[in-house]
Parts: sequence; structure tokens; C-alpha cells
Amino acid sequence: MKTFLITGVSSGLGRAFAVGALAAGHTVVGTVRGQADAEAFEALAPGRAHARLLDVTDDEAVVAVVDEVESAVGPVDVAVANAGYGLEGIFEETPMSAVRAQFATNVFGAAATLQAVLPHMRRRRAGHLMAVTSMGGLMAVPGMSAYCGSKFALEGMLDSLRKEVAPFGIHVTALEPGSFRTDWAGRSMTRAERRVEDYDELFTPIREARIKASGNQLGNPERAAEALLHILDVPEPPGHLVLGSDALRLVTTARKALDDEIRAWEPLSRTTDFPDGAQLAGN
Repeated sequence: MKTFLITGVSSGLGRAFAVGALAAGHTVVGTVRGQADAEAFEALAPGRAHARLLDVTDDEAVVAVVDEVESAVGPVDVAVANAGYGLEGIFEETPMSAVRAQFATNVFGAAATLQAVLPHMRRRRAGHLMAVTSMGGLMAVPGMSAYCGSKFALEGMLDSLRKEVAPFGIHVTALEPGSFRTDWAGRSMTRAERRVEDYDELFTPIREARIKASGNQLGNPERAAEALLHILDVPEPPGHLVLGSDALRLVTTARKALDDEIRAWEPLSRTTDFPDGAQLAGN
């Protein structure tokens, strides 16, 4: 049995991951923002469900909570940086304060969580670091520029981290869900105010369709939890785990379009080299 640390377990995928791990017999420390949520979480499995109040944008608090959990509950085997939210809005209409707040939670909150756990795992030469990014971290859609930008940033961070900690026996997995039946597109979504009519034809149908689909999404959170638990038992867990057939379809299409564009412009790309320059090594 393992000890999990999962941020943001009061609802959504974080809740599903925590419930799935508890049902499988694991111990879960889940972070929440309010006392009522803490009590409700601990009631799920007294003695194995441990709640901690935490704002993941408070770097010092994140470190303090992780260190306390390591001492009071036990070594963290699996850390899931899940806390985050969606910010919907046309790029031109989205206030910079909202963009910064999106990155503060989705990128820096996840980074703080994984960075706080990492020294403990490195000393033990074992552990699994995970973060919930999104299919929006591998492809982008109109009206979600800040959200997709935050998830692209997190993807890049995880890709680099994976190569840094592999020699220590630590695995890193980006979880990339599509649309799941959670509150993400409903009450949990922050929406920028509409003010530029030029975008109405493009964006109004997108926003209306997303609101209409909320509560009837394709993805089953319980099955996502099963997928997470499955990769804990494989010798070489994936660095990227796309969750949902909609995510597979959209990500595959977007990546093919990118590959096609790179190939189409390859001759021009090659014109920018010095003839005697040194090639970078890659891994």
C-alpha cells in the first residue's frame, strides 16, 4: 500500500483520484481550501484519509505541509499536483490579472507541490510525481488561451523534470484528460467578460456549447482514477497519459497538423544555420 499526496480533493478529478486510491486500500493526504471540506474528506476513510488545508499558491505553506505530512503520516510515494481551474475567455478580452492568477495556480502551484515533495523522494531514490495538465496542454482551442498556455507550460516543465530525476528511480507522468463529467466547465470555470463584438461569431457558439455540455461530458472520473492506479504497477509508467477518446482524437489531430507544418517549412528552417556551427546533442 502506498501513501498519496493529492492537491485539490474537494471535487472533480482530484476527488475521484483520492476516492479510487482509498478504495484500493491506500492512504491519501488530500489538500482542500476549507474546514468543512477537510472534515468531509477525512470521513471517507477514517485513519487513511488525511486532509490538510492548503492554498497551493503559497509556496512556504506548500513546503510546510509536505514536510509535516512526511513526518506525521509517512513517506509520500505518489504526489499528484491536481489543484487547478479553467479560465475561459478570448485572449484580447482576458485581463492580465486573470492570466497571472491562472498561471499562479495551474503552473506555479503545481511546481511548488512537486518541488516540495522531490527532495524526500530523491533521498529515498523512489517515488512517482504526477500533475494533471490537460489535452489543452498538447493542443489549443480558441477561447482558452490562458488555460492552454498554463497547461503547455506545465507540460514543458514535466518533460524536463522527467529527464532530471530518472537516474534517481523517480517517475514523472503528465495526466492529460479530455472532457470529464466534473464541475470544471460549470461552477468551477472562471469566465472573462465579453466586450469585443468582432469575436461573437467565433466564440459565442463555443461558450454556449461548453455550458450546455457541462454535466454530460464523455469522461468518467472513476475510470480516470482506475487508469492512474494502473500505471503505478507497471515497470515503466508513461511520461504522458492521455485520458479519454475525445482527448486522443483532438491531440492526435493537432500533433499531426504541427508535424505537417514543420515538414512543409523545413527547407526555410535550415537556411538559418551557420555552415560550421555545432549541433546540439539531444536526449
